[in-house]
Amino acid sequence: MKPTTLFSCSLTTVFLSSIKADHCNLYNLSSKLQHLVLEGQPLAINCLSGKMPNPELKEHNLTWFQAGDHTPVLKDPHSRIQQRASSIWFLPAVLEDSGSYGCAIRNTTHCSHVYFKLTVFQNTNGSCFNANFAILQSVYTASNAKIVCPNLKYFKDENPILTVLWYKDCKLIKDRRFQSLDNSLMIANTTVEDQGRYTCQMPYYYMGKQYNVSRDISLKVKESPPRNPPEIFFPRNHSIEAELGSNVIIDCNTSGAEVDHVFWTVNNSYIDHYYKHSKNVFEIYEKEIFLEGKPFLRVRLNISKVSDEEYQNVFVCHALNSFGQVAAYVTLSCKVPDFRGPLIGMFLVGFLLAIGAILFYSFFKIDIILWYRNSHCPLSSKEVSDGKIYDAFVLHPTAVTGARRYNLDNFVLKLLPEVLEQQCGYKLFIVGRDDLPGQAVVSITEDTIKQSRRLMIILEPELSSCSRLEETSEQQIAVYNALVQCGIKVILIEMEKIKNYTNMPESIQYIKQKHGVIRWKKDFAEESQPANTRFWKNVRYQMPPRRTVSLSEIHLLPQFHSSPVMTITR
Repeated sequence: MKPTTLFSCSLTTVFLSSIKADHCNLYNLSSKLQHLVLEGQPLAINCLSGKMPNPELKEHNLTWFQAGDHTPVLKDPHSRIQQRASSIWFLPAVLEDSGSYGCAIRNTTHCSHVYFKLTVFQNTNGSCFNANFAILQSVYTASNAKIVCPNLKYFKDENPILTVLWYKDCKLIKDRRFQSLDNSLMIANTTVEDQGRYTCQMPYYYMGKQYNVSRDISLKVKESPPRNPPEIFFPRNHSIEAELGSNVIIDCNTSGAEVDHVFWTVNNSYIDHYYKHSKNVFEIYEKEIFLEGKPFLRVRLNISKVSDEEYQNVFVCHALNSFGQVAAYVTLSCKVPDFRGPLIGMFLVGFLLAIGAILFYSFFKIDIILWYRNSHCPLSSKEVSDGKIYDAFVLHPTAVTGARRYNLDNFVLKLLPEVLEQQCGYKLFIVGRDDLPGQAVVSITEDTIKQSRRLMIILEPELSSCSRLEETSEQQIAVYNALVQCGIKVILIEMEKIKNYTNMPESIQYIKQKHGVIRWKKDFAEESQPANTRFWKNVRYQMPPRRTVSLSEIHLLPQFHSSPVMTITR
């Protein structure tokens, strides 16, 4: 070897040794790819036997090393452990070789380290089959099965004329159903009896020495699944809503087919061919799993960004085996806006508005009705049409004495006319004010009620306060006939809260139950009463429609400051 070459190799060795693993991407395949070999047998491990760990390392330099100290493996053909291209060779392997090995793949911008685990077995009992060294493979009955000897590939590629011998239970196989092909053993029409212990063995010559390359295999024969065509669980010939520009993943879930026999097409073309100028749509194959004892396979269709074109395409999933084939399609459609949320929101808003309107109307009902009357009911709208003279006939008890008499007369003869007559324009007939002495009580009561639009009865809490209504049976009959024959509305006003109506006449109980009652709560000492207080609004609401006098008109009305009215007795 020339000095220049030796110097270059030394520099390469020093450079590779100086690079630490933490500067590279690490891929530890020790738990997935464990390489087994018997002591004294050669072994070859290819660093690139799997997928390239980093696609950006297409143009690369590859170096093998021992894990831990990162000692590089030499490419010297005379070395027992040597590197050939992307593989590491053990010629042969010894017990001390057990451990982890790594290969460094790097270029000027990227670096990756891939680690493998090697286990060297010692055949202590000298038998032809080592259970600890054996690998497990499975085949199905009534099929053309294949057993693969994994350790022979690289040696067979180097020298294809080498003969591979196969043994079953330590006996050379001579049955014609078994045929050796490359590094595999083909078994025609497999049966349960073919299950057992197999060994593949091949001589290998290197540097004038002969080595045996072998591998022990435990073969398990399973009953073949039913010979049915594959089944597609999803899709189901339907459409999927998808938003424009969104990422959509559609699974094709099948059973009863091999991985390479499940695929997607679009418009009768393979996915990779149809989208050869775009990577917007591609397939993702997943490993086969078992679901409820059946092999289950999923192939995903990934649409990274839905465009207008995808809405026009038909995507079909195909699955086939030797017993038949099936297919199912799926299409994409524009996502229809979900109106349920807005509709529910609108319904709730409408419901709340309705509840609010009901509550608002319930609370402001009287104000709304009074405003409507003032705005749409002229003063003379009913005065001429119904022929009535009075808006209300006011009936109140007369057999009340003392302070109650004063309060009652102050309310009936002063406050009631001041508000309803002077401020609101009503015309009242008040018993004790408008009737003449000596008139027949029954006749005037009956005649005046017929000429009135309302009957207003003032109530006192004491039983004696109803004596005006009970003075004579003729008066009771007159009031009853007037109510029944005329059908006028009755307004009950309590001067104080009456807790028990059982002692009241039945007519009063009936009227209170049907029309309710208005309770006076104001101070009798107040000389003036505005018509817009709650009590007077309730009274005006019960009264027939009339025009309310404006505030300016109220100020122009003459003020009456009369002395206390004396009780009028009959």
